[in-house]
Amino acid sequence: MNSVSSLSRRMTIGVSSSAFALLMSATNVKAAEAQSGVIDEIVVTAQKRSESVQDVPVSVSAFAEEQLTRVHATQLQDYAAYMPGINITNGGSPGQTSITLRGIAPVGPGSVVGTYVDDTPLGASNNYARATGFALDLMPYDIERVEVLRGPQGTLYGAGSMGGLLKYVLKEPSADALEFRAGVEGSDVSGADDLGWGARAGVNVPLGDTVALRASYFQQNTPGYIDNLYTGKQDMNELEQSGGRLALKWQINENASLKIGGMWQRLDSDNNGSMALGLTSVDPYRGTRSFGDLGTSIPNEEPFSKDVDYYSATLNWGLGWGEFVSATSYSKTHTSQTQDASITFGAFFPIYSVLLELPGAPFDPGLAKFNITLDHEKWTQEFRLASSGEGAIQWRIGAFYTEEDSKNEQIVDATDFNHVLIPGFLPYFAFAALPSEYKELALFGDVTFKISDSFDVITGVRLARNDQKFRQISGGVVLETANEPGESDEDVFTYAVSPRWHVTDDTMVYARVATGYRPGGPNTIALNLPRSVDADELTNYELGIKSLLMEGRALVNAAVFYMDWQDIQQTRSFAGVSGLDNAGDAKSKGIELESLFSVTAGLQLGLNLSYTDATLKSTPPDLPNKLDEQLPGVPEFSGAITANYAFTAFGGHEANIGGGWRYVDERWSQVVMTEENRAYALPAYDVLDLNADVRFDSLTVRLFVKNLTDERAFTGGGVTTDGADEPVRLDLAVLQPRTVGLSIDFQF
Repeated sequence: MNSVSSLSRRMTIGVSSSAFALLMSATNVKAAEAQSGVIDEIVVTAQKRSESVQDVPVSVSAFAEEQLTRVHATQLQDYAAYMPGINITNGGSPGQTSITLRGIAPVGPGSVVGTYVDDTPLGASNNYARATGFALDLMPYDIERVEVLRGPQGTLYGAGSMGGLLKYVLKEPSADALEFRAGVEGSDVSGADDLGWGARAGVNVPLGDTVALRASYFQQNTPGYIDNLYTGKQDMNELEQSGGRLALKWQINENASLKIGGMWQRLDSDNNGSMALGLTSVDPYRGTRSFGDLGTSIPNEEPFSKDVDYYSATLNWGLGWGEFVSATSYSKTHTSQTQDASITFGAFFPIYSVLLELPGAPFDPGLAKFNITLDHEKWTQEFRLASSGEGAIQWRIGAFYTEEDSKNEQIVDATDFNHVLIPGFLPYFAFAALPSEYKELALFGDVTFKISDSFDVITGVRLARNDQKFRQISGGVVLETANEPGESDEDVFTYAVSPRWHVTDDTMVYARVATGYRPGGPNTIALNLPRSVDADELTNYELGIKSLLMEGRALVNAAVFYMDWQDIQQTRSFAGVSGLDNAGDAKSKGIELESLFSVTAGLQLGLNLSYTDATLKSTPPDLPNKLDEQLPGVPEFSGAITANYAFTAFGGHEANIGGGWRYVDERWSQVVMTEENRAYALPAYDVLDLNADVRFDSLTVRLFVKNLTDERAFTGGGVTTDGADEPVRLDLAVLQPRTVGLSIDFQF
């Protein structure tokens, strides 16, 4: 966009973890506790209908509530690596999150992975809301399961789901019985002086035979473990997460039900959990010195906060000959991020003041902060009508509408070394606001042709039209004053074809050709920049097998895929001004394997593997992207192994002991360039997690250890440059150090 957005790209710490994971047991299924050891069926809603995961002709994983509890998940980073094909890039705290699936990297500001809560989307669709760097990262409490769909989901889920979909499925209110649960915990994080703690409670209350209410609340406090050598502040990155939920379900009659609900989550991080490494050049603040383990050196605080308010209403109505669904949602999200920009601007205050001929020039060097504030409101409405029964032809049609308002404000302020604003740079050193509107109407449908009892073909299409408006407002000392509007509109067509063959009752082979897209939109207004950027689109070719073996005691799912990504929206610079352009194509190909084995009635073992080769295959001559290098945030190999042993102990009480090992290969921090490359290869890492629990009637005591070996794993970040675009240091988001905790949960 301009120097502000350019700064944002340089300063944002969030390279990419890796979207390609070796996963093991805890992923797609859970084992029955019966003596037989037969693997239980897992039901998912990946295709917007309830069905066994083994019958869905899509590569999909489901991470259940029990598994989330065992790994003590408080963010996506804790469990994503236990599912194949997904990688999380962390910017220093939950919520500063980029998601990569199947090698489709978060290149450009718009989302490439969709996010849903139950039947409705939650997240921004346009480029100016910066969705790719602030993906939905819910604290997983009162969540039934998390589903991950790999590959484009454009026909059913629409815009921004090119790489796949992350879907949070919340627990349903039930009129069957009263349920109450509550829990507390304490934890110790290596390198932190304070203890972490958490508290949670939930209740399900029948309000008669046909109405039920579910309510929950949680609070999670994680102590800081990063020390700031510049200010002397220790444990600077303390994190607090809190939230609640209310849901009411009315079973109107035996054929119809209505569910309404609200969910609220708050996240406040005092500073980023990032380390500084490898300082090689001298600057007026630090000189050349090492910051040590879990250390950084910044003069300004870097707080981050995100507030999510989400409301929904879903009507399900059985018509006898068909099923009608109405899904409505409203969401409001507020995000605030501060990044220290002193290296980029502070040392150059004397030069800026002279070049701009400001009174009193030259100014002394100083400090600078880059502040981003994002506000996003969204409401959606979807209607679906599907046939019922077991006929030779099954169909579904639907319509979807969304209306979104976004505010994007970016401010750079300039202060002296005592944090006092410099009068000569008032009111702002640099200011930009990018308010935008996004409206989309889509029609979609699919038809299943049942050729025989064992073979059918699912075909689907979606036609979407979006209209967008935005305004570019800028000013300050170093930015030209502007107030210019922009707009765009586009039509996008997507399709999917999925033949599937049930070879036996326990083995299904499928093929899939599907497309997806990320909306384009109006562009930054500047000379030589295109007035708008087009949607980039992707086609996925996939062949998979899903099988239960050994009389239901083993599960093996595998897929091989190739994806063709065209007209990628990338940032380009025209005469010193940055904007978007459709610049180049990429491919991603790979293999995914996930498996689960019931070795005995109590012992479960799993092994999941992923291989992804995702590279640029073309680029414009004037954009020096390097071909045949892995896309940013995409590891070539990753995976996980898990084990869980259920047994009877302590006088007949149920107990479990288990653990997981996860591995992520090295990843580039950004697109590799042929000249003046600033990409950094985040090293490969592996992490070991352990857990154990025992249940005493209604009381469960659980011990957990995350990152047992205290691996110093970097999950995001990259090279920080100064105002002359020279590399100064590495700022790297670090995986939470070894965490040992004890939790007690009560339930009846």
